[in-house]
Amino acid sequence: MSLGLAEMRANVPTYRGLLLRGVGAGAVSGLLAGLVGVLVVEAPIRAALAVEQARPVEPGGHEHGELFSRGTQVVGGVLAAVVVGVAVGALFATAYAGSRRWFASKAPFVRAVTLSAAVFGAAALLPAVKYPANPPAVGDPNTVEYRTVLYLGLIAAGLLVAFGASYLASRLGHLGQPVRSTAVALAVVAAVIVLLVAFPATPDAVPADMPGGVLWDFRLASLAETATLWLGLGVVFGLLVDPAARRVPVSPTP
Repeated sequence: MSLGLAEMRANVPTYRGLLLRGVGAGAVSGLLAGLVGVLVVEAPIRAALAVEQARPVEPGGHEHGELFSRGTQVVGGVLAAVVVGVAVGALFATAYAGSRRWFASKAPFVRAVTLSAAVFGAAALLPAVKYPANPPAVGDPNTVEYRTVLYLGLIAAGLLVAFGASYLASRLGHLGQPVRSTAVALAVVAAVIVLLVAFPATPDAVPADMPGGVLWDFRLASLAETATLWLGLGVVFGLLVDPAARRVPVSPTP
């Protein structure tokens, strides 16, 4: 028994090891998210830009030329996604290191994927429901700061809900699995409803000349890009920290 416990402890990565794995997983997931941005998000962005360019110039106004070509912006977007992925991966590794005690009975791969799914729900899906992403030609520049505060505030509140759900699950460990899961799920649903009702609506209306298909194509594509970043991070990080998940089962020889 003591030998098996020693072997398990020996296989637990140090924080430095987790951090390196998080940075690597973040770079990979960021690159994947950037490719989704090029292959999926770029089409509705170009359609929205066409709508914006077709609008008449207001009296006294003037058109602004692009400082960088659209191709340069796309490449820059991919590089930015990788950089963001690396930073997010480092934060994810830190959160994983701090949350291992809550999911001690789960395999490392399951813990990593569960954590990434929880953060995606709190930091991406919840804000997307209340404040969905808008393409170019939608949104008043004068409300950018206010919208940013609302968006970041909802992300912070969502992360608190995720943390509270983990804490509640640990406190209800004496209950059976169906009862505990149901109680945590009901608490999360109630908290999410309160947040969606309490936070004010977005101050910007969608212009009449913006096609609904372009708008929702962009919103769904943007959510898919974010999902690729977070869920891809959990899967890649889980594979890096869990040797058992990387083993290929060998069928017995007949």
